[in-house]
Order: sequence, then C-alpha cells, then structure tokens
Amino acid sequence: METEDDPVERARRLFAGPIEFLKSAPGLQFLPDPDVPEIAFSGRSNVGKSSLINALTGRKSLARASVTPGRTQELNFFDVGNPLTFRLVDMPGYGYAKAPPRVVEQWKRLVRDFLRGRVVLKRTMLLIDSRHGVKPVDAEMMEMLDQAAVGYRIVLTKADKIKASELAAVTAATEAEARKHSAAYPLVHVTSAEKGMGIPELRAAVMQDALET
Repeated sequence: METEDDPVERARRLFAGPIEFLKSAPGLQFLPDPDVPEIAFSGRSNVGKSSLINALTGRKSLARASVTPGRTQELNFFDVGNPLTFRLVDMPGYGYAKAPPRVVEQWKRLVRDFLRGRVVLKRTMLLIDSRHGVKPVDAEMMEMLDQAAVGYRIVLTKADKIKASELAAVTAATEAEARKHSAAYPLVHVTSAEKGMGIPELRAAVMQDALET
C-alpha cells in the first residue's frame, strides 16, 4: 500500500503536474540560467529516448521523436513543476552512422562541455537498448561521463521486445559493465515505455536524484 511519503507516489503526483518545453540550446551560450537542478537523458539514436521521456511525464508528444535518427543536435530543456522544481534535459542522440565527421565532432564538443561545466546537473540517465546491450558507442559515452565526473544511471529500454531470459542476461551483463565505471550507479533500471514497465520506479529515481542536496 502506498503512503503519502512513498517516493513512487510523490513522483507520480509531481510528474502529473505542469511540465513544459522551455527551450533548445544549440550551444552553451544558449543554456538557461543554472537556477534549478537538472537531470539529463542521453542515448544512442533510436534507443527510444523521446518515448521514455514521454512515458515518464505522461505526455504523448512532449519530446518529439525524430524521423531521421540523429537529427536533433541540440540540448532540449523541459521545466517540471509549478513552482519550478527541476528540469529535464534531452541530450542529442549519438552513434548514428550517416552523420559527417564535422557534425559528430560538434556533438561531442557540445556534450562534453555541457557535462563538465553544468554545476546544476545532478544525474544523467544513460539509455541502452535492451535488445543490443552496451555497444562500443555506449561505452564511449560512459567514458565521457566518467571523465566529467557526472554520476549516471543506466536505463535499459524496450525491455518488452525480447524474451525474459535474454532480458535477464543483458541486465546482468550491463550491471557487470557498470561496475567497471567510476561514475555509474550500480543498479540498472529495466524499462518499457510502451508497456509502462519500470516507469514509476525510474520516475521516483529521477525525482530523488534531482532533489537530493
């Protein structure tokens, strides 16, 4: 039975309240003032980042999925709560093959500078497709987060798309990989935006990470 102090219920109420798109920032000079905590979402193109953010917030189109993977090369900010409690940051997807080297380098510079210099960034949620597990581009992102000393949680997406035995194996392998990284949270979150699996628990984790002092 859930109580008033239950973090899952508190997070549900918070995310059921006002959540609005604030702005897109193509460069650091366009970032909003660092006046509230921020939780960032990072992941490979096509990992289901937009779907997960929409599931967490209970909105169908808050974060828009791009038809062309890797098109979004900006940091997108969303205000949570009224009064404003914290922000969600949708980071540009990585690992798409068709991008020219110049665009990839531009992406890396923007993300690296944001991670290293954003004092209000409390945590990053690193999304990994459960059908594929940790790929080399994901490991590269984990290294970037380690070097920036930004704590991150690994979130497996699309868990409804594979068999339970395969999901258990990829979860164990991902947890083993997380233990090798200094900034990674040891617990891996298993989610399905489509089925709602793991969404209430991840929502509570986002809220607690944002509000911890």
